[in-house]
Amino acid sequence: MKQKRSVIRIMLLVGTVISLFFVPWPLVKAWLTPLPDTVQEQVNEAIGYGFDGVIVYVNQTGKAPALYAAGWKNRENKIPADPHSLFKIASVGKLYDAVAITKLVHANRLSLDKTLADYFPELVGRIDNADRITLRMMVKHRSGIPNLTDTPNYWTNPPKSSKEALERVLDLPATFEPDANYQYSNTNYLLISELIQKVTGRHKFHYIREEILTPLGLKNTFGSIHDVNMDDVMSGYYAGIKEDIKAADYGSMLATAEDVGIFLRALNDGSVFKPGEQEIYSSIYVYEHTGLVAGYQTIAKYHKDIDTVVIQFVNTTDFDGYTWNLGEIAYSRIVKIVRSEREA
Repeated sequence: MKQKRSVIRIMLLVGTVISLFFVPWPLVKAWLTPLPDTVQEQVNEAIGYGFDGVIVYVNQTGKAPALYAAGWKNRENKIPADPHSLFKIASVGKLYDAVAITKLVHANRLSLDKTLADYFPELVGRIDNADRITLRMMVKHRSGIPNLTDTPNYWTNPPKSSKEALERVLDLPATFEPDANYQYSNTNYLLISELIQKVTGRHKFHYIREEILTPLGLKNTFGSIHDVNMDDVMSGYYAGIKEDIKAADYGSMLATAEDVGIFLRALNDGSVFKPGEQEIYSSIYVYEHTGLVAGYQTIAKYHKDIDTVVIQFVNTTDFDGYTWNLGEIAYSRIVKIVRSEREA
């Protein structure tokens, strides 16, 4: 009996030792480090998480908006992080797309209940259930259309056009029956972008600029890297790769943290909408978003309890590592500091 207990103790000890190798110690350390007194101190501390550069924008009602930065805008040339730099906002751009769809629906130029087959008859037989997938399902990620960024070699050999991107998912089986489930799929928003262009007769971003950006006075938001001076763009880095990868084109919008923050405030307080539009938007999409593309990660959220918008840009990624989780920890700590300042 004693021998059996000894074996059990040894097994438990060995199991404990082995489990320690799987503890995400960088995350534990980031969580347990005492919270700094100021946002700038936390932004500085985040560089110690392995990030090259960090930009944060905080917009609190009753206070002047504040910008914070630490680390590098460009690591090779030792250019310090500039809070006014342009940044690839990746999937945060879906918020702008959803607002654009809302405005077109409200103007009776689109219908949420018409199908993919109605709008793109040429895709019948190439995308499963095209005659049953509605625009509403695509906006809400309930279409079952496979996600193009999950296709082989997407990140190492990105498509050179929307047409090439769409071809990567044509003839693939549906992930699920229309409206039977939820799965985030970038293909939905590729098709939505094409639809906006089709119905307006111009590039999607032209419509977004006219209907959303210009009314809000936003002059530092752009459709792609082809529309900007690349010297204004914050460099992007991927763990294990020395080179700056900001020239890689994954089709992302670019903006300053301030522009994203002003837009997000307008989205949440309803001032981006005309009468009758917000009810449509609330039925189809969310009011905050994150974005992740090679070299760039973004968190853009409005915190109702403290009436504050907080935008965070980090220009270092590692899809197989902890950079996203560490970014979330840094963000949550910044919000805690802002909340404590608000309540003081």
